[in-house]
Amino acid sequence: MSVPISVTVNGRLHELEVEPRTLLAHLLREDLTLTGTHIGCDTSQCGACTVLIDGTSAKSCTVLAVQADGAEITTIEGLAQDGQLHPLQEAFWDEHGLQCGYCTPGMIMSGVDLLERHPSPSEAEIRRGLDGNLCRCTGYEHIVNAMQAAAGGAS
Repeated sequence: MSVPISVTVNGRLHELEVEPRTLLAHLLREDLTLTGTHIGCDTSQCGACTVLIDGTSAKSCTVLAVQADGAEITTIEGLAQDGQLHPLQEAFWDEHGLQCGYCTPGMIMSGVDLLERHPSPSEAEIRRGLDGNLCRCTGYEHIVNAMQAAAGGAS
């Protein structure tokens, strides 16, 4: 059994038929070939699959595709505009906020949401805001620096 859904992903409308049990992460990766949304744990612990749903960060491995029907979804691929990286993407590059890169899309998507809600977060607010995203490589210091740089040097 398939269910019709309509989602706008990175500004583009998609009308699809999905099984009711299809996770949004799998829809993005397998049906729409947006592989920047990583699947790290399948249990909502790591945050590698974080996307924006109607402007709010969400772990796409915890959302059924049918729950996203009618939603506007932004993935890491949708942040750059007109060939220009999003300021947080630039900050991750400039501040060396990544090593292996596996967690990076989810970190950035969570960070975009955080900076939208709190344009000048303190270091503690940044660390709390990224609490649901795990990184095994960086030690988080450069990630926090990137967030501060994107926020205009907030501390």
